[in-house]
Amino acid sequence: MTYALALILPIVTTFFFAFGILEDSGYLPRLTVIANRTFAAIGLNGKAVLPMVLGLGCVTMATLTTRILATPRERLITTFLLALAIPCSAQLGVVLGLLGGVSFGALLTWAVCILVVMLASGWLASRLIPGKRIPLMTELPPLRWPVLGNVLKKTGGRLKWYLVEVIPLFLIGTFLMFALDKIGALPAIIEAGEPLVSGWLGLPKEASAAFVMGFLRRDFGATGLFAMTEHLSAIQAVVGMVTITLFVPCIASVMMIVKEQGLKVAVVLLALIIPTAFLIGGILNHLLRLFA
Repeated sequence: MTYALALILPIVTTFFFAFGILEDSGYLPRLTVIANRTFAAIGLNGKAVLPMVLGLGCVTMATLTTRILATPRERLITTFLLALAIPCSAQLGVVLGLLGGVSFGALLTWAVCILVVMLASGWLASRLIPGKRIPLMTELPPLRWPVLGNVLKKTGGRLKWYLVEVIPLFLIGTFLMFALDKIGALPAIIEAGEPLVSGWLGLPKEASAAFVMGFLRRDFGATGLFAMTEHLSAIQAVVGMVTITLFVPCIASVMMIVKEQGLKVAVVLLALIIPTAFLIGGILNHLLRLFA
């Protein structure tokens, strides 16, 4: 409750308010048009940019808003990309704090890597998932100054959704981690992950704990790496943040995927995302060490 209300709620509130301003000004429909050509490359139309942008605030809520997309195929591809490569505002803040303190090059490497993985994964998914892309058809309202009352009303509605829908999921996820710790499974999982984390990713063995916490929330995992800043080289910091960004989404997001797509689809997505995160992280580790 402390995490959900004291840390995440202020960040999400700020994002919801800013999103409400963009929405009430009439800019968002124009954003869908601007993004339409880029999203066509991954089998989507410009409307998919809205859940993506919203995912930078909260991936859980963004997964719910994929309902605005016209077909199950579009909703599935967008949900996959949200779960794989879109960092929520809390995680993004941790990433910027760590890599921004290392160097601009480190931050740029992270951003380029995440963007390339997202576009490549979307392109591949659009060709493997059957169905056709739906052309974009949208009405462009006139641009106007946002009305404060409208913005506050939309922000309040979204915050109500956050409190009612998301916080119970946070509590369930926290209880799962508590139970794993009490039965002794958590230390065992950390020890089992050390060869992969230390050998393939080139990170300190203590980083295994950060990835276990990443099962609860990716930004928990990112925070775990942030706490190890003094023990990480520039390469380790970049590799760690790229891997944790591509790692499994938070428990709340997973449960929302189950709700929207079904348990079978959620399991398949996790089975794709976890190996992809470690594969990309390991390849990046070896490439950076080779060229450094």
